[in-house]
Amino acid sequence: MALSGMRGLSVFISDVRNCQNKEQERLRVDKELGNIRTRFKNEKGLTPYEKKKYVWKMLYIYMLGYDVDFGHMEAVSLISAPKYPEKQVGYIVTSCLLNENHDFLRLAINTVRNDIIGRNETFQCLALTLVGNIGGREFAESLAPDVQKLLLSSSCRPLVRKKAALCLLRLFRKNPDVVNVDGWSDRMAQLLDERDLGVLTSSMSLLVALVSHNHDTYWSCLPKCVKILERLARNQDIPQEYTYYGIPSPWLQVKTMRALQYFPTVEDPNTRRSLFEVLQRILMGTDVVKNVNKNNASHAVLFEALALVMHLDAEKEMMSQCVALLGKFIAVREPNIRYLGLENMTRMLMVTDVQDIIKRHQAQIITSLKDPDISIRRRALDLLYGMCDVSNAKDIVEELLQYLSSADFAMREELSLKIAILSEKFAPDLSWYVDVILQLIDKAGDFVSDDIWFRVVQFVTNNEDLQPYAALKAREYLDKPAVHETMVKVSAYILGEYSHLLARRPGCNPKEIFSVIHEKLPSVSTPTVSILLSSYAKILMHTQPPDPELQSQIGAIFNKYGSCIDVELQQRAVEYIELSRKGAALMDILAEMPKFPERQSALIKKAENSEADTAEQSAIKLRAQQQNSNALVVTDQHPANGPSTVSQISLVKVPAMSNVDGESPDPAVTEANGTLTVVDPPFEDLLGPMAIEGPPSATAEAEHIQASGLAGAPNAGEALAIAPVEGQMNTVQPIGNIAERFQALCLKDSGVLYEDPYIQIGIKAEWRAPHGRLVLFLGNKNTSPLVSVQALILPPAHLKLELSLVPETIPPRAQVQCPLEVVNLRPSRDVAVLDFSYKFSSHVVNVKLRLPAVLNKFLQPIQVSGEEFFPQWRSLSGPPLKLQEVVRGVRPMPLLEMANLFNSYRLMVCPGLDPNPNNLVASTTFYSESTRAMLCLLRVETDPADRTQLRMTVASGDPTLTFELKEFIKEQLVSIPLVARPPAPVPPQPQPTIPPSPSATSDPGALLAGLF
Repeated sequence: MALSGMRGLSVFISDVRNCQNKEQERLRVDKELGNIRTRFKNEKGLTPYEKKKYVWKMLYIYMLGYDVDFGHMEAVSLISAPKYPEKQVGYIVTSCLLNENHDFLRLAINTVRNDIIGRNETFQCLALTLVGNIGGREFAESLAPDVQKLLLSSSCRPLVRKKAALCLLRLFRKNPDVVNVDGWSDRMAQLLDERDLGVLTSSMSLLVALVSHNHDTYWSCLPKCVKILERLARNQDIPQEYTYYGIPSPWLQVKTMRALQYFPTVEDPNTRRSLFEVLQRILMGTDVVKNVNKNNASHAVLFEALALVMHLDAEKEMMSQCVALLGKFIAVREPNIRYLGLENMTRMLMVTDVQDIIKRHQAQIITSLKDPDISIRRRALDLLYGMCDVSNAKDIVEELLQYLSSADFAMREELSLKIAILSEKFAPDLSWYVDVILQLIDKAGDFVSDDIWFRVVQFVTNNEDLQPYAALKAREYLDKPAVHETMVKVSAYILGEYSHLLARRPGCNPKEIFSVIHEKLPSVSTPTVSILLSSYAKILMHTQPPDPELQSQIGAIFNKYGSCIDVELQQRAVEYIELSRKGAALMDILAEMPKFPERQSALIKKAENSEADTAEQSAIKLRAQQQNSNALVVTDQHPANGPSTVSQISLVKVPAMSNVDGESPDPAVTEANGTLTVVDPPFEDLLGPMAIEGPPSATAEAEHIQASGLAGAPNAGEALAIAPVEGQMNTVQPIGNIAERFQALCLKDSGVLYEDPYIQIGIKAEWRAPHGRLVLFLGNKNTSPLVSVQALILPPAHLKLELSLVPETIPPRAQVQCPLEVVNLRPSRDVAVLDFSYKFSSHVVNVKLRLPAVLNKFLQPIQVSGEEFFPQWRSLSGPPLKLQEVVRGVRPMPLLEMANLFNSYRLMVCPGLDPNPNNLVASTTFYSESTRAMLCLLRVETDPADRTQLRMTVASGDPTLTFELKEFIKEQLVSIPLVARPPAPVPPQPQPTIPPSPSATSDPGALLAGLF
């Protein structure tokens, strides 16, 4: 750009670089911006050189990250300059500073058009670069025809035509409905006859976009693409500058084969024969060499050729050759090549008749599970999962179980799920399946979802021959000294139902079964205690004749939990006490669970239909082609007297899981993110519930489960769903609990805010005093674009929010970033809402999501000593600067857990300041535009005898901040529905102070107690 001649610009850049800190840099930039603004006001006195210099300075300031909100008109006006230096500056700065919706761009359209249709090639290139970079709708409507003419012009130099092709590609991708490509089939065929490889490569990129949109129109281009491949494969008429490490234009080869994959097939036998000759030449001529650059180029061509071979469904001989080549790749030392070999071998699983060939490399694939690179281990796991069938299921599952003990924690959940699916899908017999799942729970209980052991319960319940074996194995696992809680759940449930089948075995009488289960009671959580109580009732019912000693032991346990603070446990215990008095009727009331309605496991079904990454997707598609196994396959059952009125069955319900707070979950509503209503299914797993959801009254299983004490979970018919504020439900359901995602983001600065089958919205945030910067990551998970994307921020009054432009279209498998600037003006608990919508196929999705720009994000924890704390506390004498409230309905938690909770919300707990060990003192600094940095102090007094209530005192120098912080902390401690906020705080009556004893005046803790 020849900036060396601009002395003023060079001096400014040097001054900025010599600044010692950020503040000096800001002062220098502000000074320069003021100078530029003053000079622009007197624009008539500016020479073209000065205007160019100041616009360059604006661009440099913008590149440093500062806002440049003026001078745009001057930059646009330089586009009309007659000389190249000024015109170059105008085009570059305009493309950087302005977006496609800026009003000033309309002023430049005629000038840009004149440059495009003019005869100056340099100006044409500048104009095409601007149009391609901005790519707005108005540019597409006004300039696309001129760009098309320039591309087809034979009088233009190849450099201009290359830029025209790429510019048209950009316009078409951005606005496919605006760029008119009707009748372009013959023109594209004409472009494919171009001898210049630069123009040909750019035109091929355009063709890939066109055929991906509508391949039927471009059948005439298919033979031309094959001829291009023949020319490149034979290295005919290829200039030296397009030969990369001996490979003729690898970029053009890849793009050409990518374009061919959009056509369903190659029908002409001569064209097909020529294409397969080229592919054979590529397969035979590719090998691993020491030169990394040549490897990269040759492998890019090879793997695109492999994808084309699979797409065309080539002969088995060529498929075998492909697998053999990949087998050599997965055995080399270079990790990148091994990764590519494993990934493409997984893709090969989509092709029939090659699975047996891939099995020959099973030992090498298993060895890759121990590779130091986790990405290679993941690809090896995907490949083993995809190549598994009845013939090798035992070997693969055993290897995966052995690998489970040493696998990374990041892989164990996925690994556990795949072991469970494979063992169910290809089980040679059901006893082997039970053995595998129990081993899985024993080795990796923390990573085994509840749905896996729910599925075991279904198998055992539906197969009478399996029940004694499963009960015996459960009994054996309970004898181990260290048993995971998930193992306690499944063992207790199975033994409760079927331990009577083992009564004649040594060590398996009812009293011994009860004893071994009861040993685990002190170490399990509340939900598991619910299952144990139900098992006790079942054991008591099966004990014939009745054992008075066992009855008294179990009765004492029921009596103990009859007064438990947990409502779920209390209700179960009281009901079982009453049921035990029914006598003979108890046998009917607590009878064995009936068989579950038979239907294919949704665990497998969801895995087959889910969209994973490219390699795993191939493995998933293969599952539908493989033979059925002994796994439970279930069909719709209709009543004998006519068609079923309900086409779907209820979710299979096994032992209910109450929430961690010990309260029975509300089956109707859980707190949602923004205006969405989200209801969690009781057995939500990674791949979906275990059976198809339906109305809870469709079958009688739910009634039996409730009778056996296993109810208490939400109905399956109320599975996870979205309800927009209008009351109309979206057809697309979110993945995961939106409210839980929001709560998690309130505590951390990065994570997933929302996800459904088509899109994932992630957040990464950075907070500094009253300012915050959030970046929204919008990721398209599909192979089709998301269109009509809109994002609107609904800000509360206390926040200033500015969201950057959100693109209307998100390309396939792409992620866009949208920065969001946040400024906190004053304290408040109100939350900003993101109104987000998009369209995919026929689905229109609109969701409103709370953004985690909450009060605690503007807190900065600070550690204070007694000397600093007491004067501040004394100066804040009473309401409204110091508020005190007795809070009831607090979630019971140990004092240490409460301290950790405060620390997670950026409230620094200060130990040693309060003389009472049951109390907590915390401090923090709150930042906003109105309060600046404001110190906040907190004291919490707890009662060890009753953890459900406490007294809380909050103090700060701002009345609104004191009230908002007190209410915010109370919301985190109390589990109650949110109610309308009062218009103004009603300060409570001040509590009388407790004077310190004379003996304690020198003790900081005693002094603090006196101040309180």
